[in-house]
Amino acid sequence: MRHTLFKILTLLFISYSSAQNIDISGMVIDESGIAIPGVNILVKDSSKGTVTDFDGNFTLFDVQVGSTLKFSYVGYITYEEIVTTSSKLTITLQEDLAKLDEVVVIGYGTQTKKEITGAVSVVGAETIEKLKPTRIEQALQGQVAGVNITTNSGSPGGASTISIRGVSTNGDSRPLILVDGNVVEDLSVINPNDIESMNILKDATAGIYGVRAANGVILITTKTGRKEMPLTIEYNAYVGFQQTTRQIPVLNATEYAVIVNEGYAAAGSTPPFSDLSALGVGTDWQDKVFQNAPIFNHAITFKGGKEKSSYSYSSSLLKQDGIVGGSKSNFTRITNAATYNLDFLENFKFKSGLTLTRTKKNNLPESTLGSVLFNALNMAPNRPVRDGNGDYTLADGLGGEVVNPLAQMANTYSRNKVMKLNGFAGLSYNFLDHFTAQANIQFNYAEVDNYSFDPIDFYGVGKVFNTLTSEVFEGFDIFRDYTFDGFIKYENTFNDNHKLNVLLGTSVFKTTGVFSGRTGKNIINNDPANAKVDLASDQEDIYKERGSNPTFDSRLLSYFTRVQYDYKGKYLLSAVVRRDGSTKFGPGNKFGYFPSGSLGWVVSDEDFMTNSKFLDFLKIRASYGILGNDRIGDYRFVSLLNGEGTYFFGGNDAEHEIFGKASGGIANPEIKWEKQKTLDIGVDMRLLNNKVDITADYFIRRTEDLLVSPEVSGLLGTGAAPFVNAGIVENTGIEFAIGYSDTIGEDFKFSINYNVTAIKNEVISVSGEGEFLESGNFGISQPVIARMEAGFPLGYFVGYKTDGVFQTQDEVDNAAVTNIATQPGDFRYVDQNNDGVIDLEDRVDLGNPIPDATMGLNISFDYKKFDFSAYAFASLGNEIVRNYERNQQLVNKPIWYLDRWTGPGSTNAAPRQTIGTNPNTLFSDYYVEDGSFVRLQNIQLGYTFSNNNSEESSLDKFRIYVSASNVFTLTEYRGYDPTAGTGAPIGGGIDQGIYPSARTFLLGINVKF
Repeated sequence: MRHTLFKILTLLFISYSSAQNIDISGMVIDESGIAIPGVNILVKDSSKGTVTDFDGNFTLFDVQVGSTLKFSYVGYITYEEIVTTSSKLTITLQEDLAKLDEVVVIGYGTQTKKEITGAVSVVGAETIEKLKPTRIEQALQGQVAGVNITTNSGSPGGASTISIRGVSTNGDSRPLILVDGNVVEDLSVINPNDIESMNILKDATAGIYGVRAANGVILITTKTGRKEMPLTIEYNAYVGFQQTTRQIPVLNATEYAVIVNEGYAAAGSTPPFSDLSALGVGTDWQDKVFQNAPIFNHAITFKGGKEKSSYSYSSSLLKQDGIVGGSKSNFTRITNAATYNLDFLENFKFKSGLTLTRTKKNNLPESTLGSVLFNALNMAPNRPVRDGNGDYTLADGLGGEVVNPLAQMANTYSRNKVMKLNGFAGLSYNFLDHFTAQANIQFNYAEVDNYSFDPIDFYGVGKVFNTLTSEVFEGFDIFRDYTFDGFIKYENTFNDNHKLNVLLGTSVFKTTGVFSGRTGKNIINNDPANAKVDLASDQEDIYKERGSNPTFDSRLLSYFTRVQYDYKGKYLLSAVVRRDGSTKFGPGNKFGYFPSGSLGWVVSDEDFMTNSKFLDFLKIRASYGILGNDRIGDYRFVSLLNGEGTYFFGGNDAEHEIFGKASGGIANPEIKWEKQKTLDIGVDMRLLNNKVDITADYFIRRTEDLLVSPEVSGLLGTGAAPFVNAGIVENTGIEFAIGYSDTIGEDFKFSINYNVTAIKNEVISVSGEGEFLESGNFGISQPVIARMEAGFPLGYFVGYKTDGVFQTQDEVDNAAVTNIATQPGDFRYVDQNNDGVIDLEDRVDLGNPIPDATMGLNISFDYKKFDFSAYAFASLGNEIVRNYERNQQLVNKPIWYLDRWTGPGSTNAAPRQTIGTNPNTLFSDYYVEDGSFVRLQNIQLGYTFSNNNSEESSLDKFRIYVSASNVFTLTEYRGYDPTAGTGAPIGGGIDQGIYPSARTFLLGINVKF
């Protein structure tokens, strides 16, 4: 009886215990011990749950003992804990190295990484934070396979050209850029600190965006708050300085005098320098032009959310002086951005965002003949900065373009101010369980205020920059665009195996612009303070008085549908059809149909892969599609009276001159969509317990019906040449990326990532057999040197091939020469067609500006509270044309001119020095150099201080770091910067003394409350 009673009491106790409900509290941290806010905590098999607060703390009331708590957060492995006690819990979440469930933004929706069937790359906020770019483009170079960035200018605020998987058109090859769904043409409006992620669509899956997606799509998502998130404040700041990475070695005053005297003597003239010993080193003009320049940035962000809403606000200020000219090339950017999201009802949601950006950029002449750096290289070193009267030294005798660069900077007053306002608003409504209707509207508004003042100045006799009458220009342009997207989505899963998503929508885009500008002459006292058009004596409205129509209006209308299907999560399908209509084409060709599709197979989910201990994930995917491009001028399919004509009534002088209308570009009513056919076959895999991540792609991008503007006979009219569909360009390439991440012990984590892209570019045809397009200037009055021609890469350089230097007169007499008098010491050019004459028919392919391969290497590690990262980038196989040397009698020369020919047998590589007429300045391989380089782009070392009194202090994170960007570059190119160029498809890669990218040293902090 006693034993029976004991058993009954024990059973009652167990039953009571198992049914007991307790309160649970605790903290969720990551592997570094840092609290994780916003972690979802759910009592399994119930609706009860909560979210960690800003400090990672949570409390759950009335939880049954024996229940299971599920902790989940994006980017971390889901963790489960069985409730056994009411003691305070400390839960550590481990980073999910595979991140197959990470949500990635794609066109008009999202997918997990596992579900994606296209070639999509992601750059996260962590990478951007480590790089500290002043412009977003800088965060892509070396981070993403297949993406190449050409710096148009290293000046503060200078833009870059982004190419995704090569250059596939001779026109506008920029990718489509969307920020929170909003079309953005200029990335300067975005503060890099505001970016949460950048997703790059590189293949046919970009076809959901139709027109303008042919060159790839970059989807940028900005940071915002989350629901149930307490107010979070982040402050990021850095300060530092910039410097040039190199100066081109030129002759000092004594060396210069030796070379000049030799040139005069060779031409039979009297050498100008009689006493070389008195010259010394002279003026280092580059040293006078370059300077250390400050840079600083402040950014503050507020984020938070309530039960049904979330919000964010950020503000930043960037100020950056230039390494050339200091404040004369200053760039200032102020950004303010806000977002607000609200769930009106459980199935009715609203989202919105607004960004206001103001920039001011001071400009100096750059990257052209006559630029500041061009003059610093060519200005004579024997002349001081100022003469005996304290005035800037004149540059007499140095040609029409070369002037004193210090005087040039002092007399330059040029700036532009830009105010940009862009925003978006959207409504979504869920109905009938599986349907969602969504409508979004985005807009951009920009005001561009341009100003320049040219004072009366005199740089020397015959200078093209001499100004006899002071003049001021004031321009004010307004740009507007809006996009409306409306679509319905159907999402459902059948029998737990079949997942179906269907999208049906429409998109409307409109962009307009209005230009205005006035000039004024004869500024009072030639004083910059009086340099206003309203104060000038002679005023002109440059558009009104010349009868121009300073506006544009372009529109798009699109319809699209997409079907996504997967079976058991391992057989994946996506198909898209988009119909785009553009005002760029006539009625018969206005609309185009652009289909695309992709397939994926998650091999690792098959039964025969279940027991694999080596392979954790394997997916094979393929895509093919046709994408359209309409990036040409407006209304080129009709004849317009939009040209400018000058007419004379009653006399042939300025007094009787009248500006009026004239015919514009020649019309072609048959022009139609440029089409790109793109194929991609790829594989994604993860090995060794998800420590190794590999992605590989093979792709072909073939652009047909290329929109080109070929040369035409003058008999057709005086307007610009018509656009025609006459060209095919093909890019074939491979991409490979591999990463390894691991944790050693409890304190050391590291990752190494490498990517490489190899592309072969070839022009298949241009306007029929044997024809080509040309562009790109070299020297003065020489034929253009870059071509688009069948059988060659786009924009290849055409010129003469040298075969050493003539050593004797007999060699000259027995060889083919140009029609320019040739002497011993001049270049021997190869007679390619063996006709005994060196002429334009002997020019050949001398290389091209497109790299054969690009690579990126990224290394990072964390040890306790220290973090370190390093990023490197390499470009191999491209050529650069050296075009910063002026062929004049008294200009300076690079130091390699000391290795010139001085007599028979002295050298066979460099020609003689002479001021007489000679053929050595003709464009040849002597001026083409290997542009390959390896650059350490960024290194950063940081330390995060612990907050041991988290309950007493609101400070969550305090990190201090030092970083250096553009640390060093290994290259054989002798110019300023092998990474810089115009980015033009035809004519790119020609260096005229381009403004180089600066080396930057920063000290910064990251603070979080």
